[in-house]
Amino acid sequence: MQTRLTELLGIEHPVMLAGMGGVSYHRLAAAVSAAGGIGTLGAATMDAATMDAEMAAMRQLTDKPWGVDLLTAMPGDMTAQVQRIIDAGARIFVGALGVPHEVIAMCHDADVLVVNMCGRVHHAVQAVDAGCDLVVAQGTEAGGHTGRVATLPLVPQIVDAVGDRVPVVAAGGIVDGRGVAAALALGADGVWLGTRFIATPEARVSFGYHDALLGADESQTTVSRSYSGKPMRVVANERTAYFDRHPEELAPFPEQMMASIVGGVLHLPTGPDDPNVDPATECYPAGQGVGAIDELVPAGELVARLMAETEAALARIDRLR
Repeated sequence: MQTRLTELLGIEHPVMLAGMGGVSYHRLAAAVSAAGGIGTLGAATMDAATMDAEMAAMRQLTDKPWGVDLLTAMPGDMTAQVQRIIDAGARIFVGALGVPHEVIAMCHDADVLVVNMCGRVHHAVQAVDAGCDLVVAQGTEAGGHTGRVATLPLVPQIVDAVGDRVPVVAAGGIVDGRGVAAALALGADGVWLGTRFIATPEARVSFGYHDALLGADESQTTVSRSYSGKPMRVVANERTAYFDRHPEELAPFPEQMMASIVGGVLHLPTGPDDPNVDPATECYPAGQGVGAIDELVPAGELVARLMAETEAALARIDRLR
């Protein structure tokens, strides 16, 4: 299945692994790239040595295109980080929570494409005007940091605003081939998937994360500032309920994120080897599509399944003509 996205990135399938901090490490990202999509390392929670090691592992595991995702809004030397990403051979750099203005030119000079996450139409326009090569239109249904506009209205509006200039990728609530087909029907050139890829054996997850995903239905996520200080869709729990009642106790980003890590309720950076996880308060980012996930599927098999389901959905639509 060829779209502007597959042509731009040199991949077989219009499927992008979301660069989820704490989850999208080399095993998962390489599996998606090897299966014909594009894997993205979630480097927002990595220190410099870990990011370098993860990128080296990607080079060892696959010769297919891959990328790295960082939070633009995080403090630190973005230029130095992106230079290491360029030197490591990444095909794309993904900036979230802001347009990465200061590194776009250096990426282009190295033939690295710049991707930006967008939750509103004007965010997409700003990103493309700044020189970003493609945008991800992420609806509020998505897990993790997310906006307030739903995927169904957001994607076609962003397509209308910038789709004549760059490919648009859809995100938010997409967990199977029917969702991929719907995104293509809205004018998107591909999909950016997070929650569905967390439910894979290759995903790096903290204790209880897979159980939380498999046990949740579509109503059991909530958008909360309780973990990072910015709106994040997570599995609802005692902590999110507490801060719903006491928003005055929240600190801004990134102070709230640091407080969550120190307070032992955010184990994405420390990963599966940390036993000190309480599922009643732990941060488990998840989108509203979580209710449709009832099993763990290997990432490569999942890519193939998604594309088979997409073809079947498009064939059903074609029969209606």
